[in-house]
Amino acid sequence: MPAPRATNRPELSAFLRAMRSRRRPADVGLPETDRRRTPGLRRQEVAQLAAVSIDWYIRLEQGRVGVPGAAVLDAVGQALRLSEAERHHLHLIARGEAPPPRHQPAPASESLQVMLHSMPATPAWILDFRFDVLAHNAAAAALFGPGFTPGVNTAEQLFLDPGSRDIQLDWTRIAREYVGNLRANLARHPGDPRLTALVGDLRRGSSDFAAWWDDHTVQERTNGTKRILHPTAGILTLRYDVLAVQDGSGQRLSVVTPADTHAETALRTLIFPPAGLRAVN
Repeated sequence: MPAPRATNRPELSAFLRAMRSRRRPADVGLPETDRRRTPGLRRQEVAQLAAVSIDWYIRLEQGRVGVPGAAVLDAVGQALRLSEAERHHLHLIARGEAPPPRHQPAPASESLQVMLHSMPATPAWILDFRFDVLAHNAAAAALFGPGFTPGVNTAEQLFLDPGSRDIQLDWTRIAREYVGNLRANLARHPGDPRLTALVGDLRRGSSDFAAWWDDHTVQERTNGTKRILHPTAGILTLRYDVLAVQDGSGQRLSVVTPADTHAETALRTLIFPPAGLRAVN
């Protein structure tokens, strides 16, 4: 693969300044608490949103960082809320090449899919190392509802959806496990742009994630017990197991099973509802 060409420094500087001037703090979720001498975002705010140092961002805007990496450029582009055309232009003037295509999750492995659908009474789903859902069975859909679909990222749901704390009754413990797993996964896949961007989004969007990430939590989430609040079944205590595929793909099969009689009965009703309930639904 040929090395990226040199940065077009004058164009890069002018482009980044122009993009900054177009964005108001409210556009990117920041409070507008003071009067500004110039319109748009400050350099420090862009650096904060992109999870880079202010010194590095200033040097980028001045064209003094050599050829920046694709992942960090995408983080800057996301901080500035660039369109796809603007993202493409940023990569061309900063790296001399088109940006990598947007992430498309790899298909779930055939062996995991066979296991997945061989357990009709057990909620199960397949994740990749970024916590993107690749596939799930009907039992998982019955438990988690229509919002739990392939393409959903469970880490984003956990940290960025305010309602997750009401559903996950052991939120802090489960969330710290996620942070530890993501740090371990990033060490295994250090060049993955989607994973790098995900970590940046979670650091910007969740103060809890940022604090736990910065304390270098590392953990392998393999099994345990958790409680969830289901809208119709009430509080369910569930055991979870995460089974990894030893093929280098980073894909995992996640399974939940009831931890007590109440959860067992409730799961059975959710997964195999009586005929009358099926008709109502």
